Amino acid sequence: MLDFYIIEDDQATPNYPEEFGLQFVGGIDYGTFTNLQSKGIIDQRFDYYSDFRLNTVLVKQIQEKILQKELQADTDVIMLIQFFNIANEKESGLIAYGD
Repeated sequence: MLDFYIIEDDQATPNYPEEFGLQFVGGIDYGTFTNLQSKGIIDQRFDYYSDFRLNTVLVKQIQEKILQKELQADTDVIMLIQFFNIANEKESGLIAYGD
């Protein structure tokens, strides 16, 4: 599972989410992750098995990509949109940890 947490853009990257008490927003499985990559939503530079960050600018860019491709109702995209909505409410980005 790839777990997503809220993190502020200027916050240092912790080795693990509990280190800074990051807020968990949800997770996606490998199949969903690869589907999102094949649909061009998640860039190929991100790896399911490696930790990565999506800052607020990148979150907004991915949201725009979802709208442009009209994938808002796609089952793989719906969960990601929920994560992005929470990040937007907190004016923060996301950090993903593979477990």
